[in-house]
Amino acid sequence: MSNIYKESHRLFQDQFDTRRMADLLEGGFIASELSDQDVAFVGSRDMFWLSTVDADGFPTVSYKGGDSGFVKIIDKSTIAFPIYNGNGMFYSAGNISASGKVGLLFMDFEKPIRLRVQGAASVASDDPLLNEFKEAQLIVRVSVTHVFPNCPRYVHRMEKVSASRYVPRENVETPLAGWKRIDIVQDALPAEDQGRADEEGGQITVEEWFGKVAVGDPEA
Repeated sequence: MSNIYKESHRLFQDQFDTRRMADLLEGGFIASELSDQDVAFVGSRDMFWLSTVDADGFPTVSYKGGDSGFVKIIDKSTIAFPIYNGNGMFYSAGNISASGKVGLLFMDFEKPIRLRVQGAASVASDDPLLNEFKEAQLIVRVSVTHVFPNCPRYVHRMEKVSASRYVPRENVETPLAGWKRIDIVQDALPAEDQGRADEEGGQITVEEWFGKVAVGDPEA
């Protein structure tokens, strides 16, 4: 009996005559822990996509970026990553706290390679790993349940242009997020960000910020 397929999956597999292939993939390609190759790949990534599920069962996907190595391999069944300063919604963190179900997609657009990791996650503000990530607010730990590669057939090949200037780095002052300079958000900013816009280039309008986004300005 399958551990991952339900009747909803089987209906489509039978419709398109892929049940045999699906069973082959589950039996030979879906693992319960990271391989040595997976460990090296995940540990080298500087971004991934995180899928979480809220208390009502609705999913969402968010992009997580950092420098290579920001996803820590604790062991072959456990990975961890920081949650940096964001928009203040804590949507992913709240979903993890509510349901604990996560999916992670790691990509290399140059090869291309993609790897899916699923598991049960927890989030904490007192995790000892916080000391290893400058300005991290929370740490997410994922207990891995499923690991499997995906076919690269439809992955467009792309090259990295530059790293984000906003990733916290040792011995470098992290600039204020561009949208936190928008005039209409000033009163809503956390106390630690109050007044920084005037010190770091001045306030801008929302139209100016969207203009920066539209042209790919690195300060957006």
